[in-house]
Amino acid sequence: MADPTARVLAVQRLLRVETDGAHVARLADGAHPPEVSRRAVDYVSGVTRQKRWLDFLIGEFYRGAVQDLDPELRQILRIGAYELIEKEVAPHAAVNEAVETAKALLHRGAAGLTNGVLRALDRAHRAGTLPEPDTGDLAADLAVRYSHPTWPVRRWLERWGEDATRAFLGASNEPGRFTVRVTGGADVTPGVIRRLADLGVEAEASEWADDFLRVDRLQPILRSDLLDEGTVAVQDVAAGLVVHVLDPQPGERVLDAAAAPGGKTVYAALRMGDEGEVIGLDVSEAKVGLIAGAARRHRLSIVRPVKADLTTWEEDEEFDRVLLDAPCSGSGVLAKRADLRWRRSPEGVAELAALQDALLDAAAGHVRPGGLLVYSTCSVEAEENDDRVAAFLDRRNDFHLEPVEALVPDALIDGAVYRALPHVHGTDGAFAARLRRSPAS
Repeated sequence: MADPTARVLAVQRLLRVETDGAHVARLADGAHPPEVSRRAVDYVSGVTRQKRWLDFLIGEFYRGAVQDLDPELRQILRIGAYELIEKEVAPHAAVNEAVETAKALLHRGAAGLTNGVLRALDRAHRAGTLPEPDTGDLAADLAVRYSHPTWPVRRWLERWGEDATRAFLGASNEPGRFTVRVTGGADVTPGVIRRLADLGVEAEASEWADDFLRVDRLQPILRSDLLDEGTVAVQDVAAGLVVHVLDPQPGERVLDAAAAPGGKTVYAALRMGDEGEVIGLDVSEAKVGLIAGAARRHRLSIVRPVKADLTTWEEDEEFDRVLLDAPCSGSGVLAKRADLRWRRSPEGVAELAALQDALLDAAAGHVRPGGLLVYSTCSVEAEENDDRVAAFLDRRNDFHLEPVEALVPDALIDGAVYRALPHVHGTDGAFAARLRRSPAS
């Protein structure tokens, strides 16, 4: 008999995501055997990411409205469909486990319905006759097929066209790809690769920066001593390259104006050779503690964590370089944040744009004459990136856009700015612009 433990756990967690707004990444715990926990995490992430597509498929083989199903049964069917369609699990295993889960959580009638719907879905899948959304509205159909809200898909189609939008949607549905930054750079990388191999982790050099490694999984690294030693740090190479755009130099005074959890703060200090000063600013006491912890692990003396809201920070200090990695929609990290696509709205993007403008104006006040302000996000939206830079330059004629040439690989340069796209570069989405203040201002 199939063991439904992982599925029962996943159903419970999926209900928390939907009813309580729980974050997928925060639901894991150590209360279950590793294999059970791993399977549950996969179900929760996969179903959360693909639920619109899964509901469409279930609806084609269920005589009724999917939204009217018992909440537990809807999750059981989603998990079963996910295994059959996305994971290509053997039908007898996927269906039998789903049936056992329905028996464990509900009743025999639910088990029978689960068996009937999933077997019909599997027959269509194996026959190559799975239905596809076909309403005549390309944005709506793509949104269902790739399981996204319709509103951002419509915007991406208008901006990029169909082929690039399909590619981006596909990349956003891939399992998150991870990189780690190696403290000490390329010289120590071979030794770190050997240590990772001893942990069962496959690693290879990133094509975008010589002190980053692509890794096939994170959990063994998180359980090892490598992070506490400061030997490596979990950071996407696209985020790391924002620090390359900042290009901090030894002896300078640098402000990371929205610094938590401290990855860019630490990387800036390392690239400065621990000479100068880096202030890591954040509004949250707990997150300031994360910055301090990251600095300690890397044995850095120049990092000074500060709890403050940038827009009301009373210090009138000026810095050689200011980094504003602004709060954003996170549309460039949808592959890693399974639930994020369902938490955003057009109104939310507009609210974020207003916040980004306010933060840019506040950050500019801390840039010395002749100094540099770098504005960055992990968004792919023009409203949060290019439009915010253009609006800032309209407000501040004492700043100008400075090219990122030679600071990042040519393939990541888009005009004068740095831009990484998941479907083009195989990284998280990222944007950064260099804004130079006039010397005489």
